[in-house]
Amino acid sequence: MSPDPQSVRHGDRFLLPFRAIGRPVIQICRHVGQLTVFLVTAFRHLLTPPYYPTEFAQCLYTLGFLSLPIVGLTTLFAGGALALQIYTGGIRFNAEAAVPAIVAIGMVRELGPVLCGLMIAGRSGSSIAAELATMRVSDQIDALETLSIAPMDYLVIPRIAAATVAMPILVGIGDIIGILGGYLVGIYRLGIGEVGYLTQSIEFLDRADIVSSLVKGAVFGFIIAACGCYCGMNARHGARGVGIASTSSVALSSTLIIAANFVLTDLFF
Repeated sequence: MSPDPQSVRHGDRFLLPFRAIGRPVIQICRHVGQLTVFLVTAFRHLLTPPYYPTEFAQCLYTLGFLSLPIVGLTTLFAGGALALQIYTGGIRFNAEAAVPAIVAIGMVRELGPVLCGLMIAGRSGSSIAAELATMRVSDQIDALETLSIAPMDYLVIPRIAAATVAMPILVGIGDIIGILGGYLVGIYRLGIGEVGYLTQSIEFLDRADIVSSLVKGAVFGFIIAACGCYCGMNARHGARGVGIASTSSVALSSTLIIAANFVLTDLFF
């Protein structure tokens, strides 16, 4: 005996909310699985030759040196704004003298690594994704395979290695410039003494603060390059796919940077 069509329609209507929830959950699980397989494959290729030092050097120059202006400007103004905010809040508790120490600790522990990570994700992560996506949709990656050149070795590994090496350097420079921004605001805007500002900044910074900042930079660099390469290598559907890969890379890497920052902060402090 065949089921009643009306009851089937009612059953489908009942399942609609669950299908609406289930589809994105399944897609997220699928992307997590694909990203995990991609990272495991990248680690395996990272430990085995061949290596391409010329490609690595080019990526290091592009991801590192060319990113210095945006990192410097971002951290300079962030350090100055942080000094103003701390001074304004500290007046209420007669704690305005703590501005140098809090600016130094805040920039090195949190603002420096996170701001650098987010800015590089927007600049270099999207660039990596767009470049590889363009190569994918124009069949250049397939051409490499026909020439017996592994795309993972030639395209992915140099970018991941370069970002992992360059990001701690960028974060260290950003920390220094951020503290300099707070110093300039403190001296010329808030009237804090030069010697006292420098003394407090140095005294209240621990070695653990600096180490955590550099480790965060290396982890964030790995995340940015890995997400950019993953989104670029899996791009489809022509020019539209290139745009989707670029925006997906920025969104994914930014989310993972914030999550990784929480985990690393909990581990270190």
